[in-house]
Amino acid sequence: MKYIPLDEFPYQVDVVEDWIPLQDGTRLWMKAWLPKTEEKVPALLEYLPYRSSDWTMPRDHERHPYYAGHGYASIRVDIRGHGNSEGVPGDEYDAQEHADGLEVIDWIARQDWCDGNLGMFGISWGGFNSLQLAALKPEPLKAIVTVCSTDDRYDNDVHYMGGSMLAIDMHAWAATMLAFESRPVDKRVWGDEWRQQWEHRLNRLHPYLDEWMTHQTRDDFWKHGSVCEDYDAIDAAVLAVGGWYDPYRDTVLRLSEELSARGKNVRGVIGPWSHQYPDRSLKPGPFIDFLGETLRWWDYWLKGKETGVMDEPLLRTWITDSVRPSSHYEEMPGRWVAEDRWPSPAVTGRRFPLADAQVTPLAREGRVVVDSPQDTGRDAGRYFPYGNDADLPVDQRSDDGRSTTFDFALTEDVEILGNASVTLNLSTDSTRGQVYVRLCDVAPDGSSTLITRGNLNLSSREGRDRIVDFPAGEWETVEIPMTGIGYRVPAGHTLRLAVSTAYWPWIWPQAGTSAVSIDLAASLLTVPGRDDSGAELDRTVAFAEPVQPEPLDVKYPAEAANGVRRPERLVTTDVVKQETMLQVDPGYGGTRIYPDGLIYDEESVERYWITADDPTSARTEAEWNIRLRRPDLDWDTSVSAVTRITCDEGYFYTTSTVICRDGEEEFFTKTWENTIPRTAS
Repeated sequence: MKYIPLDEFPYQVDVVEDWIPLQDGTRLWMKAWLPKTEEKVPALLEYLPYRSSDWTMPRDHERHPYYAGHGYASIRVDIRGHGNSEGVPGDEYDAQEHADGLEVIDWIARQDWCDGNLGMFGISWGGFNSLQLAALKPEPLKAIVTVCSTDDRYDNDVHYMGGSMLAIDMHAWAATMLAFESRPVDKRVWGDEWRQQWEHRLNRLHPYLDEWMTHQTRDDFWKHGSVCEDYDAIDAAVLAVGGWYDPYRDTVLRLSEELSARGKNVRGVIGPWSHQYPDRSLKPGPFIDFLGETLRWWDYWLKGKETGVMDEPLLRTWITDSVRPSSHYEEMPGRWVAEDRWPSPAVTGRRFPLADAQVTPLAREGRVVVDSPQDTGRDAGRYFPYGNDADLPVDQRSDDGRSTTFDFALTEDVEILGNASVTLNLSTDSTRGQVYVRLCDVAPDGSSTLITRGNLNLSSREGRDRIVDFPAGEWETVEIPMTGIGYRVPAGHTLRLAVSTAYWPWIWPQAGTSAVSIDLAASLLTVPGRDDSGAELDRTVAFAEPVQPEPLDVKYPAEAANGVRRPERLVTTDVVKQETMLQVDPGYGGTRIYPDGLIYDEESVERYWITADDPTSARTEAEWNIRLRRPDLDWDTSVSAVTRITCDEGYFYTTSTVICRDGEEEFFTKTWENTIPRTAS
C-alpha cells in the first residue's frame, strides 16, 4: 500500500459537516469533502446507515478525501434514523430510504459548488442502494460503482439461499442492525438535545428479524429493491465489483450479462477478495489500485475525459490456482483473465455424469442414499468473510464424511469460471427437504479445499416465489446452481461433489424430512470449463498497486483487559448430548479512539447450537455490547442487545432485547417476542 499525504493531491480539500433538509422537515447529516476551487465540480455520494461519526469514519477517510483531492465533491450521508440524521430507522432499502435518496441527489446537484453531474458508490448497503437509486433514474445520476452488492434481495442476500432460510446471517445481520440502530446520536453534533432524539428513535424501534422471517418466499417484500426485476430501468453507467470470497459475487456476473445484452454501459471486476473494498489490505489479496480505477470511471462519465475505461474488457476476473485448505490466505496464487462477452464463448459446460464417479458410500443398483447428520456444515466458514483469520472454510474432509461424495479423478487441468450446477434425479419419502451441494478440490494427500457450493429447498424447485410440496416417494429431476467461482483444479487432483441433506448453521434445518435417494444414471455435475482461446485478451489485464490517502489517526488499544481474546471461531461438541456449538466473534474492530476524542467500544459474539439427530434443536443467539464516550463532554452511553431464535416443527420463536444506558442510568429497556409460522423454511 502506498499512502499519499493529502497536501500532495491536485486539489486542497475542505471538510464540511452540515444538514441536508428534506421536504417533510427531516434533516439528514452529511460530511462533505470539497475541493478548493472556484469551478463547479461533479459530486460523488455514499449513502449509508453505518454512522459517519464513528463506525465508518476510518474507511470514509480512505475514499472521500482522495476523490475530493482529484476534483470531486465527495459526500457521505447518514440515512434517516441512523448516525446523526433525524428521523426513525426503517427496514433496509425501504421506500422512504429511496425517496430520501432521490431528494439528497437533487439537493447536491443544486448546490453552487456542483456542476449537476453525480456518481454514487458504496460497498454492501451502499452498493445496494446505488443500484436501487440508479433504477429510479434521477436525472443527475450518471454513473455508479457498486461493490459487494446484490441485484436480488431474496436469493442472493443475507436472508435466504436456494429457497432456504439462512441461519447464520439472517440472524447475525438482523442482530447487528438492531444493535446499530439502538446507538445514540452524537452529543458533539446534537448538544443537549442528544438524549431526547435518542429516546425518540428507541421508542419507535422494531427488529428487522421478525419481518424478514415472515417473508419466506420471494414475494413483493423482497422484489422491492431487487433490480433484477427490471434491468431495463438502469440507465446510469455501472461498474460492478466483487470478490470470489464474497457471497454477492454472482451479481457482477448477472449485471455484466444482463446490462450488456440491453446495450447498457457496464463493466465488471471480480478479484480474490472478501467482503471488502479491493484496496484495503484485508486478506486475501492481491489487492489493486481501486481508487485509481474508480477515478478513471468518474473522470470518463462525469468529466468527459477519455480514460479508456470503456475500452477495457466487459469482465475482468481472477482465476485462483489450486490451494490447500486454510481459514485465511495472505494472497491467492493465480492470474487475471478477461472476457469481452458474458456468457463467454471460451466457457463451455463440462459434464461429469455421477454414474462415472467413485461414490461414497457405495451405490446399490445405480442409486445412493444421502442422509446427513444435522451438524454437517461446521467447517463451512463465515458467510461474510471480512478478511479475518478464521473466515474461510477449512479442510472439508470432516463435512465430506458427513455427506455423500462423488469423486472424479482428473487427468488434465480444469479451469472453472462461472456457475457450476448439479442435476439430480432424486426421490424422498417426505414432501419437503433440502439438498446442499459442495464442489471441492481434493489433493493427492486427501486434503479437501472448498471451491463453491449451492442449496435447494425442494419446495422451491419450481420457483422461489411459491411453495410446491415434493411428491413423496416419486422420482423428480431438480437443478441446483452453485455460486460462481474462478478456480483451476490441476491434473492429478480429484474434483469432488459432496451432497448433504443438512448444512448448519448456513441453512436452517427443516423438520419432518427424510433421506434422499439419487439415481446416478440420470444425474450429473456440470462445470463451466474455460479454454485458453482468450489468452491474448487475458494479457491486457493489469492493475496498479493500491494507493490511499494517509490513514486517519485512529488508535486501537490492546485487545482484552485480561490479555485473553475470545477465539474468532470455536467449535465444541458435547459427545453425550451429541450437541455441537459454533461460536463466532465477527471481529469488526473492537475499541477505537478517534481524533475528535470519541472512544468507541464494541464487543459481539454469535452462537449456534444443534444436535446431530434433531433438526428442531437448532437455536441461535447473538450478543452485542457497544459503548460511546466523550470524556470532554461528560458523555458516556452504552447499548446491550441480545437476540435469540428457537424453533419447533411448526414455528420459529424470536426474542430481541435492547438495554440502553446514559452513564449508570438504565433509561430504556424493551423486549420483543414473536412467533412466526414455518411456511417454507
